[in-house]
Amino acid sequence: MEFTDLPDLASARVGGRALFANDDFFAARSNLVRSEAAVFVPGKYTVRGKWMDGWESRRRRVPGHDWCIVRLGLRGSVRGVDIDTSHFNGNQPESASLEGCDLRGSATSLRNLERAAWRELLPAAPLKPSAHHLLPVESASPVTHVRLNIFPDGGVARLRVHGEVAVDLERLRGRAVDLAAVENGGVVLSASDSHFGRKEHLNLPGRASSMAEGWETRRRRGPGHDWAIVRLGAAGRIERIEVDTNHFKGNYPESFSLEARHDPEMEWTDVIPRTKLRAHARHLFAKELRARGPFTHVRLRIYPDGGVSRLRVHGRIV
Repeated sequence: MEFTDLPDLASARVGGRALFANDDFFAARSNLVRSEAAVFVPGKYTVRGKWMDGWESRRRRVPGHDWCIVRLGLRGSVRGVDIDTSHFNGNQPESASLEGCDLRGSATSLRNLERAAWRELLPAAPLKPSAHHLLPVESASPVTHVRLNIFPDGGVARLRVHGEVAVDLERLRGRAVDLAAVENGGVVLSASDSHFGRKEHLNLPGRASSMAEGWETRRRRGPGHDWAIVRLGAAGRIERIEVDTNHFKGNYPESFSLEARHDPEMEWTDVIPRTKLRAHARHLFAKELRARGPFTHVRLRIYPDGGVSRLRVHGRIV
């Protein structure tokens, strides 16, 4: 599995926030963690200069470098980053590095963060103009915050911090939880197609605010059907399934089915047979379940194609 298939721990959609930066004169640090791809608007200016969809510091005239501290929305072990300089062409940093620290609790003051035990996650790497820089990270222990250092100054459109969520299983044990939820360690491993909407949207927190926040495949012109596989945060017994087609009105799947298995090498077991879906609706299934597990993976099949905003697998860890 590529590290880009893992959740973006820094995304604003999961609670990520750019807390502090030494300089964001031209463009706000908050843009760094926006989930949407960066855009460029020709001719758009502010009183400080060209409007840019990213974080951009002023031109440095003294020694040193610029930095921004991001609080991750989900504590976890970083496996790779995407330092995206889209639309920064001639004003991108020469290079960038990344540090991390594990500072749990409500300690979010700059003073506390400066005193934290920071460790290097990524040494300084050269950056190109208007490009995605996919850089693997070897991080054994979880972090709650990352610090992006840019040398010496310039603009970065987005920072994606992909990793494995650190889940306190003892805290969840005995409770009915969404075993597939990203905040509980669920990962959407693969999908047949993600042309219009990313597969990673399936297990995000909350209901989708638009079609852009769901999983949507292209229109199928041949036989077959689309599917997505989710690795649950922990093995568990399923009590209820929720399939949400929120905002999908003329492009929702005609029907779906769900399978599960306890181990990647085992055969799939039917959990819910092929069942009709409705447009723009939440579908809940409990008594319809043919098997309850325990399971570690589920496979959502949609017929023949279309969009699903969320998949919830409610159950209890075993």
